[in-house]
Amino acid sequence: MEGLVRAAALTDFAEVSRSLGYDAAAALRRAGLSPRVLDEPEMRLPAGVVMQLLETAARATNCDTFGLRMAQSRQVSNFGAISLLLTHLGTLRDVLTTTIEHLHLLNSALALQVEENGPLVIVREEVMSASLARQSVELAIGVIYRLCATLMGKGWHPRSVNFSHGAPASGALHRQVFQCPVIFDAEFNGLVCHAADLDVPNPAADPNLARYARALLESLPQSSPHTLSHDVRRTIYLSLPSGGATCAWVAQSLGRSLRTFQRELDQEGVSFSELLAEVRTNLARRYMESPKYEVGQVAALLGYSTHGAFTRWFALQFGLPPTEWRRRAMALEPSQDARTGAAVPA
Repeated sequence: MEGLVRAAALTDFAEVSRSLGYDAAAALRRAGLSPRVLDEPEMRLPAGVVMQLLETAARATNCDTFGLRMAQSRQVSNFGAISLLLTHLGTLRDVLTTTIEHLHLLNSALALQVEENGPLVIVREEVMSASLARQSVELAIGVIYRLCATLMGKGWHPRSVNFSHGAPASGALHRQVFQCPVIFDAEFNGLVCHAADLDVPNPAADPNLARYARALLESLPQSSPHTLSHDVRRTIYLSLPSGGATCAWVAQSLGRSLRTFQRELDQEGVSFSELLAEVRTNLARRYMESPKYEVGQVAALLGYSTHGAFTRWFALQFGLPPTEWRRRAMALEPSQDARTGAAVPA
């Protein structure tokens, strides 16, 4: 299913392009988008098209921090209809919970989760894409960092910022933006901060305005329907690498009994096994495109206990054994099918 994203995701695309001598309008037209989308922040755009637009711009400008540059000046107001509510909620915990609840209004290709682990918490964010999307990941992490930092006030920084992709040619911009340790080739994408940060009172909070903003938000027409199947996809993306993507676990995490969970999915015309297979296939392609993952690691990340079982499944899905698929994918130019996420030709 093609995810949709608000055109506000492209805020500062033109400005960053201009600073690098890149023609933003021409790039948008090549991607099949009108340059007017930059003036229509609430317009919904295909998420895959936006991701590819950013990757293409980064390659064309030889700027591997293109997405992060776009995130540098983001404000809470860029969140659109939920921005007033976010501004007046009581704590960062409330803000993150509300953002997760309304993520389908912002970007249906993003998955966001707060994982508490003793004194630390991981604010984990993943881009639901079959192909590597470095620029979209850095844009998304940069935006969520800006949201947290704006609400927490000057002087707040996370313990670390983590990216699952490799380091850029220079880490200077990352250090400047985040002002904390930045870890590349990490096991996840997201921020690590103190758990206590989640409950620090927001000095700008106004309960009355928050109630008004929530009521206003609930009265708006839903241009992007919120479905259980989409929540299931998000949960699988976040939990599969850690082994938690079972039907029972996902149902519980979404607050449903197993029977109710399966009935609601049936009503949407999809099964858990179909959603699991879809996400597993997308993640397999993404992991196999990255040489940092050995085939055995990919098998484990996708929930396979044996190399043989993974190899049989992969060959059935992709038409080639994993090692051969990777060899052919690595031989392709970046602009060809391995970059866009299409299957590698036999």
